[in-house]
Amino acid sequence: MNRKSFLQKLSGVMLVGIPAFISVSCSSDSEDPPAPNTEEDCLGNGTSSSIGSNHGHSLTVSKEDVDAGVETQYNIQGTSGHSHSVTLSESNFASLKNNQTISVTSTTGSGHTHPVTVSCS
Repeated sequence: MNRKSFLQKLSGVMLVGIPAFISVSCSSDSEDPPAPNTEEDCLGNGTSSSIGSNHGHSLTVSKEDVDAGVETQYNIQGTSGHSHSVTLSESNFASLKNNQTISVTSTTGSGHTHPVTVSCS
C-alpha cells in the first residue's frame, strides 16, 4: 500500500468513525435531571435589598416579616456614620408576597435620602 491509498483509507475511516463515535458517546439511556427552580420566592427564599448611593447602609427584610405583612420601620444605618430608616407598608409586603419588587425612599439623614429596592431571592 502506498502513502496515497493509506491516507485515502484513513480519511474514509475518520469520516465514518468520528461521527459514529460522537453519536454513541453523546447518547444516554437516562433522562436529564430536572432544571433547578430559579424562580424568585420571598416567602420561601427571603429577600435581597439594594440601596442607591450607598455608603455603608444595609437593610434585611426577613421572610418572616414578609409573611407577617405588618407595616414595619427598619433602621438602615449599617456601618454608615448616620442613620436613615425605611418603612414598608402592608401594601409593600403584599407585593413581596406576590414576588414583586418594591421601591421606597429612606428618611432624610445628613441632608440626603436613599432609594431602596427590596426584591425576592
